[in-house]
Amino acid sequence: MDESQLLKGILEACVLKIISQKETYGYQIIIELAEAGFNNVIEGTLYPILTRLEKKKYIQCRKAKSPLGPTRKYFSITTLGQEHLDNYLITYKNTIDKTNHLLFDKKI
Repeated sequence: MDESQLLKGILEACVLKIISQKETYGYQIIIELAEAGFNNVIEGTLYPILTRLEKKKYIQCRKAKSPLGPTRKYFSITTLGQEHLDNYLITYKNTIDKTNHLLFDKKI
């Protein structure tokens, strides 16, 4: 199975969850995703997700000088984004519970 299709919807929520924990920037998000096991996420994957989240008003962006050099975009979650994440987590858990029951527990 093509793992990228399975991860497509999940990655957006993972990125939103990371941003919900603290204001952060793109490279740090990639590091946190890699630490969680998402080793194939690159800037070309992350930045379209950030753009979609910002267009939906789930995150906001501010530019600030980095202590290490050029200006960085820092992302933080909005109230609307937190509400969306909370609802997503409930739906995701319910879906995973049903899926796990069907795939691993239920005798068909």
